[in-house]
Amino acid sequence: MTTPDLVPKLQSAAPAEPPKLAQTLGLFSSTTIVIGSMIGSGIYIVDADIARGTDSPALFLAAWIVTGMMTLIAALSYGELAAMMPKAGGQYVYLREALGPLWGFLFGWTLFLVIQTGTIAAVCVAFGKFLGVFFPSVSATNWIWHIAHVPAWRVGPMVLGNMEIGVNTANLAGIVVVVLLAFANIFGVRLGAIIQNIFTSAKAFALAALILVAFTIGVNVTAWQANFGRGLSQFWKNAGWTSLHPVQVGVGGPIAWVNLLVILAVVQVGSLFSADAWNNITFTAGEVKNPRRNLPLSLVLGTGFVITVYFFVSLAYLVVLPLHGDPHGATALTRGVQYASADRVATAVLGQALPVGGAALMAAAILISTFGCANGMTLAGARVYYAMSRDGLFFQSVGKLHPRYKTPVAGLIVQAVWTVLLCVSGSYNQLLDYIIFAELIFYILTISSLFVLRRKRADAPRPYKAFGYPLLPAVYIVMAAWICVVLLRYKPQYTWPGLVLVLLGIPVYLFWSRRPARAAIAEPEMSA
Repeated sequence: MTTPDLVPKLQSAAPAEPPKLAQTLGLFSSTTIVIGSMIGSGIYIVDADIARGTDSPALFLAAWIVTGMMTLIAALSYGELAAMMPKAGGQYVYLREALGPLWGFLFGWTLFLVIQTGTIAAVCVAFGKFLGVFFPSVSATNWIWHIAHVPAWRVGPMVLGNMEIGVNTANLAGIVVVVLLAFANIFGVRLGAIIQNIFTSAKAFALAALILVAFTIGVNVTAWQANFGRGLSQFWKNAGWTSLHPVQVGVGGPIAWVNLLVILAVVQVGSLFSADAWNNITFTAGEVKNPRRNLPLSLVLGTGFVITVYFFVSLAYLVVLPLHGDPHGATALTRGVQYASADRVATAVLGQALPVGGAALMAAAILISTFGCANGMTLAGARVYYAMSRDGLFFQSVGKLHPRYKTPVAGLIVQAVWTVLLCVSGSYNQLLDYIIFAELIFYILTISSLFVLRRKRADAPRPYKAFGYPLLPAVYIVMAAWICVVLLRYKPQYTWPGLVLVLLGIPVYLFWSRRPARAAIAEPEMSA
């Protein structure tokens, strides 16, 4: 009689099993996270700066080819690491396992401080600015609470300050988006994935429509002759090995004349930024179904799609507008790609192709694009902080999951709070200048991890092996290292601040590493 009575009591006294990440993301959702995180507002505006730097239709497109090559090689390389270690945190985990916890932490630190939150802030405020096309009261100059203006000052190669602190209607709209997406993603990764699927499909359709319009009714004889005329001599203008291109060294520094290999490296700041965030799917690896198959496949499919679309969008710009232009021109045609109004090349192209309603359509497309991009990055970023917390390297509460929705609620909240502060401070624009150099450092280290782990864990299961190993990963490391060297030499305002931000993480790591790591929660078994 006693034994049956005791059984229920013993069962009820047993501790409840802690919640685990739920594997709910299929191949389509994983691919839309890759695509949606990559496509933000960059492709609509960075082409103007690339055009000014290259001053050649051929080099203008070559910049995107270089970006495409690097992104695809990196995705193919990350596929092996993702399939080998399909855990929440992705790149943080790869660096931790290959090079040690310090390097993993420095990546996570920089991701939280600048890369993820700064990008979310930028695309959300861009959402607010383009919302002003439909609601003129939403503007960066319409202040609700202007706290202060921080003047610019120089510290060595760095120019800091020049920020407007406060809340205007544009960044208020961005803040609302930040909070809304953080709140929505609390209710399970499935809801976040549904939002991502809808908005990624919409932005892919919008870019396809832009390409279609440009190559049909948008083709302009003036632009065609200026960019491709005279037996393609216009296309290859300023693209020879002996052609020199002016680059201003630093801020207010002297003009240096550089060859095409250097100028292509310099303009990668814009194109690589536009194609960045493809690695976000690795952060959510713990929630991907059949991750050993779907993670590598989604990386290749997603990056391949975006890079192809970006190339054709940039080519579409050249069939509608001349590359070269006059900064004081009165029309889109006379301003060209180089001097499109406020660098909004896509808006100028659609306005030229569709004089009635074109600008509004483009603004709507950018609203969709920025909202989807912010959602993908919001969803993914919190998973890195969750993994760091499990290792005792971040706030303890961030390492807990919601008991019902299995989401890192505290991570989403902390990420949103810091992003809102960046929006209010106006510092995100300056921080974004430093992202690419810091990102390239971590990409080089992560792809180098491929070589390290092939030696350290030669017998570990590798369901997918990096295509072209060791040649293609080595090619990426050389190309990325060359860009870093060029940026250090000619654009120190982008490099040293980024390096300082990374190194500031070392004392923070020493502080966190003294704290005991939380007892690891067993993640669900990964299907082979």
